[in-house]
Amino acid sequence: MANSKRTLFLKRRLRVRNKLRKTANGRPRLSVHRSNKNISVQLIDDVNGVTLASASSLEKDLGIVGKNNIEAATKVGSAIAKRAKKAGVEDCYFDRGGFLFHGKVKALADAAREGGLKF
Repeated sequence: MANSKRTLFLKRRLRVRNKLRKTANGRPRLSVHRSNKNISVQLIDDVNGVTLASASSLEKDLGIVGKNNIEAATKVGSAIAKRAKKAGVEDCYFDRGGFLFHGKVKALADAAREGGLKF
């Protein structure tokens, strides 16, 4: 029986996350979620179970409400970098989940790096 797309996605997400947790060293996790209509990112402290900062294409002040393209991902990436600096975080690790690292996810990561986050 062939695996469904969803099953393969969930397996890939767990595989990526478990590999990253081994090398986390207490750093917060920059977790990305991409839907068909929006893209969002959270900076999560897994030790305390707290979200330190977040950004999404649903926020009206970013001016990209309801868009999910590379331009929107770039704006969300720069917004999370600013908010992370405000929260006192410079170093984190990038959790792409089950999403492939190209297109929107890559644009978000590049913008966050340009904003000063190190991962």
